[in-house]
Amino acid sequence: MRVVVTRPENSARRTAERLRNLGHQPVLLPLTKAIHHPEIAEAALSGPHAALAVTSAEAVRVLSLLGERLNPYLGQTLFAVGETTAKAAEEAGFRNIRSGAGTGAELAELIAGYASTFDAPLLYLAGKPRSPKFEEGLRTNDVPFVTSEVYDMTPIAYDEVFIRSILLDPPVDAVLLYSRENARLFCDFAAPHLKELASVQFVCLSDNVAEIIPREFHRNIKIASHPDEDGVLALL
Repeated sequence: MRVVVTRPENSARRTAERLRNLGHQPVLLPLTKAIHHPEIAEAALSGPHAALAVTSAEAVRVLSLLGERLNPYLGQTLFAVGETTAKAAEEAGFRNIRSGAGTGAELAELIAGYASTFDAPLLYLAGKPRSPKFEEGLRTNDVPFVTSEVYDMTPIAYDEVFIRSILLDPPVDAVLLYSRENARLFCDFAAPHLKELASVQFVCLSDNVAEIIPREFHRNIKIASHPDEDGVLALL
Protein backbone atom coordinates (compact mmCIF):
# COMPACT_ATOMS: atom_id res chain seq x y z
CA MET A 1 0.00 0.00 0.00
CA ARG A 2 1.04 3.61 -0.57
CA VAL A 3 0.64 5.15 2.89
CA VAL A 4 0.78 8.87 3.65
CA VAL A 5 2.68 9.72 6.84
CA THR A 6 1.58 13.12 8.15
CA ARG A 7 3.71 13.22 11.31
CA PRO A 8 6.47 15.83 11.86
CA GLU A 9 9.72 14.93 10.15
CA ASN A 10 11.58 13.33 13.10
CA SER A 11 8.69 11.01 13.94
CA ALA A 12 7.83 10.46 10.26
CA ARG A 13 11.22 8.92 9.49
CA ARG A 14 10.74 6.27 12.19
CA THR A 15 7.20 5.52 11.02
CA ALA A 16 8.40 5.27 7.40
CA GLU A 17 10.99 2.68 8.37
CA ARG A 18 8.35 0.60 10.12
CA LEU A 19 6.09 0.80 7.07
CA ARG A 20 8.88 -0.37 4.76
CA ASN A 21 9.55 -3.31 7.06
CA LEU A 22 5.86 -4.21 6.78
CA GLY A 23 6.07 -4.14 2.96
CA HIS A 24 4.33 -0.80 2.41
CA GLN A 25 5.49 2.30 0.54
CA PRO A 26 5.60 5.35 2.83
CA VAL A 27 4.74 8.74 1.35
CA LEU A 28 6.11 11.47 3.61
CA LEU A 29 3.91 14.53 3.97
CA PRO A 30 4.78 16.27 7.26
CA LEU A 31 1.99 18.75 7.93
CA THR A 32 3.53 20.58 10.87
CA LYS A 33 6.92 21.42 12.30
CA ALA A 34 7.81 22.00 15.92
CA ILE A 35 9.04 25.32 17.29
CA HIS A 36 10.63 24.64 20.67
CA HIS A 37 10.69 27.03 23.65
CA PRO A 38 13.21 25.58 26.12
CA GLU A 39 13.44 28.90 27.98
CA ILE A 40 9.72 28.67 28.82
CA ALA A 41 10.18 25.07 29.97
CA GLU A 42 13.10 26.04 32.21
CA ALA A 43 11.13 28.88 33.80
CA ALA A 44 8.17 26.57 34.41
CA LEU A 45 10.36 23.92 36.02
CA SER A 46 11.75 26.49 38.45
CA GLY A 47 8.27 27.14 39.86
CA PRO A 48 6.51 25.00 42.50
CA HIS A 49 5.11 21.73 41.17
CA ALA A 50 4.42 18.27 42.54
CA ALA A 51 5.02 16.28 39.34
CA LEU A 52 5.30 16.64 35.58
CA ALA A 53 2.92 15.61 32.82
CA VAL A 54 3.55 15.29 29.08
CA THR A 55 1.13 14.24 26.36
CA SER A 56 3.67 14.19 23.54
CA ALA A 57 7.27 13.12 23.01
CA GLU A 58 7.76 16.58 21.50
CA ALA A 59 7.57 18.10 24.99
CA VAL A 60 10.32 15.70 26.09
CA ARG A 61 12.47 16.86 23.17
CA VAL A 62 12.10 20.42 24.45
CA LEU A 63 13.20 19.35 27.93
CA SER A 64 16.21 17.55 26.46
CA LEU A 65 17.43 20.85 25.03
CA LEU A 66 18.09 22.01 28.59
CA GLY A 67 21.03 19.62 28.84
CA GLU A 68 22.56 19.51 32.32
CA ARG A 69 20.05 22.09 33.56
CA LEU A 70 17.45 19.33 33.42
CA ASN A 71 19.37 17.11 35.86
CA PRO A 72 17.73 18.43 39.09
CA TYR A 73 14.30 17.36 37.77
CA LEU A 74 15.09 13.89 36.41
CA GLY A 75 14.10 12.21 39.69
CA GLN A 76 10.67 13.83 39.78
CA THR A 77 7.55 11.86 38.93
CA LEU A 78 6.67 12.26 35.25
CA PHE A 79 3.30 11.16 33.92
CA ALA A 80 3.45 10.26 30.21
CA VAL A 81 0.42 9.81 27.98
CA GLY A 82 1.54 6.46 26.56
CA GLU A 83 4.42 4.08 25.97
CA THR A 84 6.07 6.08 23.16
CA THR A 85 6.19 9.27 25.23
CA ALA A 86 7.30 7.29 28.28
CA LYS A 87 10.17 5.78 26.29
CA ALA A 88 11.24 9.25 25.14
CA ALA A 89 11.22 10.41 28.77
CA GLU A 90 13.29 7.41 29.81
CA GLU A 91 15.82 8.15 27.07
CA ALA A 92 15.98 11.76 28.30
CA GLY A 93 17.00 10.48 31.74
CA PHE A 94 13.80 10.55 33.77
CA ARG A 95 13.77 7.79 36.36
CA ASN A 96 10.27 7.87 37.88
CA ILE A 97 7.85 7.54 34.96
CA ARG A 98 4.21 6.54 35.13
CA SER A 99 2.67 5.76 31.75
CA GLY A 100 -0.97 6.12 30.77
CA ALA A 101 -2.92 3.99 28.32
CA GLY A 102 -2.48 6.37 25.39
CA THR A 103 -5.09 9.15 25.58
CA GLY A 104 -5.21 12.42 27.48
CA ALA A 105 -8.45 11.47 29.22
CA GLU A 106 -6.95 8.20 30.46
CA LEU A 107 -3.82 10.00 31.66
CA ALA A 108 -5.95 12.42 33.65
CA GLU A 109 -7.69 9.48 35.34
CA LEU A 110 -4.32 7.95 36.21
CA ILE A 111 -3.04 11.19 37.72
CA ALA A 112 -6.25 11.65 39.72
CA GLY A 113 -5.29 8.54 41.67
CA TYR A 114 -2.14 10.27 42.91
CA ALA A 115 -3.46 13.82 43.31
CA SER A 116 -4.15 13.46 47.04
CA THR A 117 -0.39 13.23 47.60
CA PHE A 118 0.40 16.46 45.73
CA ASP A 119 1.65 19.39 47.81
CA ALA A 120 1.79 21.69 44.75
CA PRO A 121 0.15 21.79 41.32
CA LEU A 122 0.93 19.32 38.55
CA LEU A 123 3.05 20.94 35.82
CA TYR A 124 1.71 20.12 32.36
CA LEU A 125 4.33 20.75 29.66
CA ALA A 126 2.16 21.21 26.59
CA GLY A 127 2.17 22.12 22.94
CA LYS A 128 -0.04 24.38 20.91
CA PRO A 129 -2.49 23.58 19.37
CA ARG A 130 -3.59 20.58 21.43
CA SER A 131 -6.65 18.57 22.33
CA PRO A 132 -8.44 19.83 25.46
CA LYS A 133 -9.25 16.32 26.71
CA PHE A 134 -6.37 16.04 29.18
CA GLU A 135 -6.93 19.39 30.85
CA GLU A 136 -10.69 18.80 30.93
CA GLY A 137 -10.04 15.49 32.64
CA LEU A 138 -7.82 17.11 35.27
CA ARG A 139 -10.49 19.71 36.02
CA THR A 140 -13.21 17.07 36.25
CA ASN A 141 -11.10 15.17 38.78
CA ASP A 142 -10.19 18.33 40.73
CA VAL A 143 -6.47 17.87 40.07
CA PRO A 144 -4.61 21.17 40.62
CA PHE A 145 -2.38 21.94 37.65
CA VAL A 146 -0.61 24.65 35.69
CA THR A 147 0.00 24.48 31.94
CA SER A 148 3.19 25.71 30.28
CA GLU A 149 3.20 25.82 26.47
CA VAL A 150 6.74 24.78 25.60
CA TYR A 151 6.38 24.20 21.86
CA ASP A 152 4.23 25.22 18.91
CA MET A 153 3.27 22.96 16.03
CA THR A 154 3.14 25.28 13.05
CA PRO A 155 1.58 24.24 9.71
CA ILE A 156 3.81 23.66 6.70
CA ALA A 157 2.64 25.32 3.49
CA TYR A 158 2.40 23.23 0.31
CA ASP A 159 1.06 24.31 -3.06
CA GLU A 160 -1.78 22.41 -4.71
CA VAL A 161 0.39 21.03 -7.52
CA PHE A 162 2.69 19.37 -4.99
CA ILE A 163 -0.22 17.98 -2.95
CA ARG A 164 -1.80 16.56 -6.09
CA SER A 165 1.44 14.85 -7.12
CA ILE A 166 1.87 13.36 -3.64
CA LEU A 167 -1.69 12.07 -3.33
CA LEU A 168 -2.56 11.07 -6.89
CA ASP A 169 0.62 10.16 -8.77
CA PRO A 170 -0.14 7.30 -8.25
CA PRO A 171 -3.14 7.44 -5.88
CA VAL A 172 -2.42 6.72 -2.24
CA ASP A 173 -4.22 3.90 -0.42
CA ALA A 174 -4.17 5.16 3.16
CA VAL A 175 -3.26 8.11 5.36
CA LEU A 176 -2.08 7.80 8.96
CA LEU A 177 -3.57 10.45 11.27
CA TYR A 178 -2.24 10.78 14.81
CA SER A 179 -3.84 14.06 15.95
CA ARG A 180 -6.93 16.17 15.37
CA GLU A 181 -4.80 19.02 14.03
CA ASN A 182 -3.08 16.81 11.45
CA ALA A 183 -6.45 15.37 10.44
CA ARG A 184 -7.79 18.89 9.94
CA LEU A 185 -4.77 20.00 7.93
CA PHE A 186 -4.78 16.89 5.75
CA CYS A 187 -8.48 17.24 4.96
CA ASP A 188 -7.94 20.89 4.05
CA PHE A 189 -5.10 20.00 1.66
CA ALA A 190 -6.97 17.04 0.20
CA ALA A 191 -10.32 18.83 -0.21
CA PRO A 192 -9.85 19.68 -3.94
CA HIS A 193 -9.04 16.02 -4.67
CA LEU A 194 -11.47 14.15 -2.44
CA LYS A 195 -13.51 12.74 -5.35
CA GLU A 196 -10.35 11.16 -6.71
CA LEU A 197 -9.50 9.83 -3.24
CA ALA A 198 -12.86 8.14 -2.71
CA SER A 199 -11.29 4.85 -1.64
CA VAL A 200 -8.48 6.17 0.57
CA GLN A 201 -8.44 4.76 4.11
CA PHE A 202 -8.27 7.25 7.00
CA VAL A 203 -6.33 5.34 9.66
CA CYS A 204 -6.83 7.22 12.94
CA LEU A 205 -5.15 6.97 16.32
CA SER A 206 -8.44 7.49 18.20
CA ASP A 207 -12.11 8.43 17.98
CA ASN A 208 -11.06 11.98 18.85
CA VAL A 209 -8.97 12.17 15.66
CA ALA A 210 -11.61 10.47 13.51
CA GLU A 211 -14.20 13.14 14.40
CA ILE A 212 -12.43 15.53 11.98
CA ILE A 213 -12.89 13.34 8.88
CA PRO A 214 -15.64 14.61 6.51
CA ARG A 215 -18.91 12.72 6.82
CA GLU A 216 -18.79 11.36 3.28
CA PHE A 217 -15.65 9.41 4.18
CA HIS A 218 -16.83 7.91 7.46
CA ARG A 219 -17.11 4.50 5.78
CA ASN A 220 -13.35 4.72 5.06
CA ILE A 221 -12.31 5.38 8.66
CA LYS A 222 -10.35 2.86 10.67
CA ILE A 223 -9.66 3.54 14.35
CA ALA A 224 -6.85 1.90 16.31
CA SER A 225 -7.98 -0.52 19.02
CA HIS A 226 -5.33 1.02 21.29
CA PRO A 227 -4.05 4.58 20.80
CA ASP A 228 -0.44 4.05 19.78
CA GLU A 229 1.48 3.43 16.59
CA ASP A 230 1.29 -0.34 16.94
CA GLY A 231 -2.50 0.00 17.00
CA VAL A 232 -2.46 2.21 13.93
CA LEU A 233 -0.15 0.04 11.84
CA ALA A 234 -2.11 -3.10 12.74
CA LEU A 235 -5.00 -1.69 10.66
CA LEU A 236 -3.05 -1.69 7.37
